[in-house]
Amino acid sequence: MKKNTKLIAGLAAWIIPLGFATSGPVSAGPKAVVELFTSQGCSSCPPADKYAGDLVDREDVITLSLPVDYWDYLGWKDTLARPENTKRQYDYANARGDRRVYTPQIIVNGGDHFVGSSRKSVERGISDSELPVPVILRVAGGELEIEIGEQPWDTKFHTTVRLVTYHRESIVAIGRGENTGHSITYYNVVRDIQPVGMWKGQTMTITLPLDDIMGADADGCAVIVQADSPKGPSKIIGAAKWERAGS
Repeated sequence: MKKNTKLIAGLAAWIIPLGFATSGPVSAGPKAVVELFTSQGCSSCPPADKYAGDLVDREDVITLSLPVDYWDYLGWKDTLARPENTKRQYDYANARGDRRVYTPQIIVNGGDHFVGSSRKSVERGISDSELPVPVILRVAGGELEIEIGEQPWDTKFHTTVRLVTYHRESIVAIGRGENTGHSITYYNVVRDIQPVGMWKGQTMTITLPLDDIMGADADGCAVIVQADSPKGPSKIIGAAKWERAGS
């Protein structure tokens, strides 16, 4: 999706410490954000991609697929991969200090990582998770309104509010490489991640023009509140999602 630089430059003007006087909440209350780093060129990934499909409709989980590009040299260029996804995965590894980068890899709430096809391990990670900061999304008058609640704030790290746009479902017929001849369905495929504000422990509201942030190739979005260590993204402490009707 083409980035709207005017939108990003003007985001600060939309941030106000007020409550909403609009329609009821669209989404709130998940306990975990599951990020799946996957690749069309990885023969071990299809079971994890299928697992992501089983997770997408759960109310307690926000599932995001982030296709990476570092397996493209094996003979098939991933049609959904973004270098930004690869960078995010490496940044997570740097922040953890373990340099563990592989596919399929699932990271839960920006912290613990698991083999993406290991359902029992991931489910344990989800069950042990929590998102203590409440986030509520509302859509009214062509605007997405984000309300983030108040919680004690750790001043050691910046805490960034990020808007993640995604495509609900993409079916890809793979013509070469390790998955030659297979059609694989990918769920909640990330198209863009943009910072939209900084949270400092107090209730805040961010209002964004819906059509501009969604673009033509996204039918859902998630908002994540995430601590950023000096080495990379760290713990996710709040999240919510919204999807277009019928997606």
